[in-house]
Amino acid sequence: MSHDGATSRPARRPARRPVLRSAAFLVSGALAVTALAGCSSGGDESESSSLAAAQDIAPAPRGDIADGGTLRWAVDALPGTLNSFQSDADASTSRVAGAVLPSMYRLDNQGRAVRDADFLEKAEVVEREPKQVVVYRLNQQAVWSDGREIGAADFAAQWRALSGKDSAYWTAHNAGYDRIEKIERGKNNLEVRVTFAKPYADWRSLFSPLYPKDVMGTPNAFNEGARRTLKVTAGPFSIKQIDRGAKDITLVRNPRWWGRQAKLEQLVLRAVPLKDRADALVAGKVDLAAVDPADASRISLADRDKGTSGPLAHGPGALTPAQAMRSWAVAHGDDEDAANAELDTRAKTRKVVDKYKKEQSRLGDYVVRKSLEPAFTQLALNGSVGPLADERVRRAVARAIDRKKLAEVVLKPLGLPAHPVGSHLALAGQQAYTDSSGALGSQDTNEARALLADAGWVSGGPVKKEAASSKPKTAGNVSGSEGKKSKADPEDKKGAASGSDDGTDSVGESDQKPGDRQPPLIDPGRTAAYQYAALAHQADVRQLREADKERKHADQYAKEAVQGGVPGAYAPKGTPAPAGAPAGQLAKDGKPLTLRFVLPSGPGSDSLRAVADRISQMLEKIGIRTETSKVADASYFKDHIASGQYDLALYSWPASAFPATDARPIYAKPVPAADGTLTVEQNYTRVGTDHIDQLFDQAIGELDEGEERSLVQQADARIWAAAGSIPLYQRPELVAARRGIANAGAFGFQEPDYEDIGFLKAGARPGAEPNASGKARSSASSFASPAGKPAEEPSEK
Repeated sequence: MSHDGATSRPARRPARRPVLRSAAFLVSGALAVTALAGCSSGGDESESSSLAAAQDIAPAPRGDIADGGTLRWAVDALPGTLNSFQSDADASTSRVAGAVLPSMYRLDNQGRAVRDADFLEKAEVVEREPKQVVVYRLNQQAVWSDGREIGAADFAAQWRALSGKDSAYWTAHNAGYDRIEKIERGKNNLEVRVTFAKPYADWRSLFSPLYPKDVMGTPNAFNEGARRTLKVTAGPFSIKQIDRGAKDITLVRNPRWWGRQAKLEQLVLRAVPLKDRADALVAGKVDLAAVDPADASRISLADRDKGTSGPLAHGPGALTPAQAMRSWAVAHGDDEDAANAELDTRAKTRKVVDKYKKEQSRLGDYVVRKSLEPAFTQLALNGSVGPLADERVRRAVARAIDRKKLAEVVLKPLGLPAHPVGSHLALAGQQAYTDSSGALGSQDTNEARALLADAGWVSGGPVKKEAASSKPKTAGNVSGSEGKKSKADPEDKKGAASGSDDGTDSVGESDQKPGDRQPPLIDPGRTAAYQYAALAHQADVRQLREADKERKHADQYAKEAVQGGVPGAYAPKGTPAPAGAPAGQLAKDGKPLTLRFVLPSGPGSDSLRAVADRISQMLEKIGIRTETSKVADASYFKDHIASGQYDLALYSWPASAFPATDARPIYAKPVPAADGTLTVEQNYTRVGTDHIDQLFDQAIGELDEGEERSLVQQADARIWAAAGSIPLYQRPELVAARRGIANAGAFGFQEPDYEDIGFLKAGARPGAEPNASGKARSSASSFASPAGKPAEEPSEK
């Protein structure tokens, strides 16, 4: 699961899980699925596909890249396992596997599965009846690092381990492998015949990655042998060392590699948490690192400031002309104590400014490469209990939200295309993408209010008062200390003042109002007093403007009264409220309509919380109040999302080239267990239908690609109509790259070509670099080797 502040790439096949770093009523059975699939919010498939941002990797031909050098690539953490098929495999596991293991198919820049010619010469379905048979013809040069040919024995061992028939193998899933009946050697060891017991449309998803039979051959080797090391590999790189003390994995050129030799001599994967990335870049400890928007902004400013002199116009110590004048006046004023305090503050600030300026100078050695990550953020609505168990309330929530504006909140400041995602099962640019959001309907506040009224939620209804210590009963209420403090609790006020993210906030409440006279916490000393005076003046001006507006409204009101209006009279029944006006609190059976919005509290989730604030404001307009519970990142998914202790939540899912296989557990209808609990698989919204399951089952067994795509799109339309999860926007991908690095950065859909990544030769420049709009531009950046080294030796080893 992911919070949006985090930017690591999602784990690639085989495991599809929420991207972790940081989504209504059901359509009646009479409504045809084909009609749902035909609904669209506008634009045809080709237009939708063109919205995807192109990758940004500074492409360059291999001839322009120096041979040798070490590239240090930041990852979130060292992998807990090197076995991609175990439950704790993560993005770091996938990074290692992509560089050192075979894959029959890899994703291209449009999210399509394409054959990897280094391992696979050909693969095709040779029989459909009576059973599906796929024949793989392997590259005759493909060998494991111990010299043994890659062959049928490796395929068979992986199938037996992942088939689900032997519980001694601790596998995370067995999708696809459980449909195989047998694997046989073909004409020779390089030909593999796979016979399926049941047709399987996504057969290209199998054996990627492929592990040697030494890993898959026994339960012990599978469960433990590949967790800490991989003794036998087959890729452009092999594992030289895993230093868990230094938190590094060092990959080196594979001497038995038969493909294009890797340009880099070494590739070091270095564990650096997202919050420490900027410091690591400043210290020169990494060359390539995903960064959050704040760090990306610093790097962009450093690039802009190159060649300039004088004080920086940003960062600590940056003052407006008015602030600088006030500071000078205090320092040279008659109040000796105030002047000394100001001079002392200036001296301390100067040290901080000098440090910041040096850091910015070092950050100037990097550039930001940006694209859209192959993952989308959704609003999840827990449909198991509470108000959202009513399909009409879920649909009302969905219809109240302006997804376009939410996408703009996150993507527009970054210069990336801000288009709402129109599918749960594919992203713009993928062949299977079509905008099916019309099955739910576009944003419509009046329609949302009508749905709530139909569900029995009315404005002004009686509300039963509960004990002061109790809270509105929602799906998210749990025992414990989180989110339980009263709004009047002094500790809450203390936490708010210190910027604490713990506790519960209600929408509409503000910690600071323009008229409040309590000085905000800004810079210390007299400078703060002057800044506060300026803020207070702004508040006074705002109050005067509001008073002037009220006077004009009163004059207009009096004029209307003279013309026959009756002061205090109600508007005729059916008169709509003014546009944008918040609705009154809705209630039903004496209970207010309040939803618990659970969010992560970590520093990397600022954009996620900004989106949640906008959503809360949109819901308030239709009479739905939200209570925001900010919880620790470590507990966000396990203790809240997976366990169903929330009403509303935001998290992300990665895109897939195989939605019929990978998305089914995410949207499958929950099944009651013997003990009365729900078996939800990965459907954390707990919203599903039999019809959606049937469409997925049909798609998985459909060998005609066009028909399979149609079934997937029909399933997507049904998922929209159920309104359990609302796709909002594609996540941004921001990567800091040292100047001179080529063929690496914001990859978008595509998996890296590890052998082509490297440092440009002296005088060489990358080819056309894609910008945020997906159009090519010529690179005009100058490149410098780090630490004064020649371009042929671009980084420390």
